[in-house]
Amino acid sequence: MQKMQNDEIKIALQHRSRSARIESRGKMISFACITLIVAVVFAIFAFVAYHGISTFVGTKVSVWNFLTKTAWAPGTTDASGVPKLGALPMIAGSFGVTLLSAVVATPFAVSAAIYMVEISPRVGKRILQPVIDLLVGIPSVVYGFIGLTVVVPFIRRVFGGSGFGILAGTFVLFVMVLPTVTSMTVSALKAVPRRYREASLALGATRWQTIYKVVLRAGMPGILTGIVFGMARAFGEALAVQMVIGNAALMPTSLISPASTLTSVLTAGIGNTVMGSLENNALWSLALILLLMSLAFNLLVRWIGKKGELK
Repeated sequence: MQKMQNDEIKIALQHRSRSARIESRGKMISFACITLIVAVVFAIFAFVAYHGISTFVGTKVSVWNFLTKTAWAPGTTDASGVPKLGALPMIAGSFGVTLLSAVVATPFAVSAAIYMVEISPRVGKRILQPVIDLLVGIPSVVYGFIGLTVVVPFIRRVFGGSGFGILAGTFVLFVMVLPTVTSMTVSALKAVPRRYREASLALGATRWQTIYKVVLRAGMPGILTGIVFGMARAFGEALAVQMVIGNAALMPTSLISPASTLTSVLTAGIGNTVMGSLENNALWSLALILLLMSLAFNLLVRWIGKKGELK
């Protein structure tokens, strides 16, 4: 009898329990999902890189000329037979609207975050936070349509010209990146330990001195991260910018002259080219630049976060 009980216990110990099988199955599903995500990301990078690099393989187009020349006319060549594939106007337009929108949005975002966290958290939670959430949920085509019917005519009346250009794109992107920068700045200020504020006030600092010299400085890494995230969104925005910037593949001479961005040229031309042609590969090269810039923005965010960790 005792031997039979021992054998049953031995058999039970040698077989995996139901909870152990469920845990093992969950680990396998999680690993499969993670593997699929990583594979998809690498496949996207490989696909875009393959077609983007094809522009410079077996052609007279060099990477240097592609990045520095200003003439963009796919399908045509210059006097020496080199295709006119200069991406500098689009690169300059993308960086122009991205940097200007970040410069304009940052003061508004930081001010709103200070009010929501330090001055009036109750009003910020009840009024400002729903407004910010609403701005996040508005489709980009709505922003572009408002910019086309309001911002562009306003710039035309005030500054002259057609109204299309980097300035119009800056105004539209400013509203689009404002919720991102504001939300991340709010999170950064809330993450500052309360003891920092109490110590500053105990040493005789005023409320504003505490905010300016203690809270903002302690939350600066998070604020910079929010700004970089906002710039990443602005750099990759396509439809709204395309509707107000003018879509002229020319080197911008002023803020109110028609220009173009990497995304606007991509969305306008990708459906009008044949897959595998030089014109199509040139657009993939623009997409590769966008992909590399997105990677650079993400690495910058990680670097800022690592350097700004509170010890």
